[in-house]
Amino acid sequence: MPDFDLDSFKKTWQEQPVQPKYDSNEILQMLNKKSRNYVKYIFWISVAEFLFFSVLGLFYFFQDEESDSFRKILEKLGAQKSPEIETNFDHAYLAIKILSLLITAYFVLKFYQNYRKIKIEENLKGLIIRIIKFKKTVNAFILISIALLVAFTFVFTAFIFYVLNSQNVRPDNSNLIIVIIGIIVSTVMCVLLIWLYYRLVYGIIIRKLDKNLKQLKDIDSQEN
Repeated sequence: MPDFDLDSFKKTWQEQPVQPKYDSNEILQMLNKKSRNYVKYIFWISVAEFLFFSVLGLFYFFQDEESDSFRKILEKLGAQKSPEIETNFDHAYLAIKILSLLITAYFVLKFYQNYRKIKIEENLKGLIIRIIKFKKTVNAFILISIALLVAFTFVFTAFIFYVLNSQNVRPDNSNLIIVIIGIIVSTVMCVLLIWLYYRLVYGIIIRKLDKNLKQLKDIDSQEN
């Protein structure tokens, strides 16, 4: 009986070809399914955001708190109360809220369309292209949300100076500096909070989608 050589056996075993657990088509289908789920999550999150801000907008519309805050700032700077000014401010604020909701509704629709277009039977290159386009759509949604906040702040500040100028009011430098600093600080804080929110909520899903995208590109490079 020949001697049993453990080292030779281990070498022979290691040289045996390893059969892959899944073929490329099965992996593609799994990655496709995961990608669809990630896109679906973002779609439902955007729907929740749209409903939340719609309800919040209606609540503040009936509470009329924005006009009160605007009035207090003008009074602090020495401006006089005027129904015309308050009406113009209400109209401008309502226009911005409607614009914000329309933009959010547009991106909700785009997310839904992206979800519908990522199909199991779609070819690999088509799937990669759709994921890349979806990521660009998410990034655009985040940037536009921040830009809209900055635009609102700019309109709000410009409206204050317009009222002061129309009433020939020359506010104290100290009060004016306090108001400007308050506007800047509150805007920066809001931008940071929005960025942090999207970074946590959308960022987690996008990072997982990036991982799928990398695997899909690896499969594509192997096939080519």
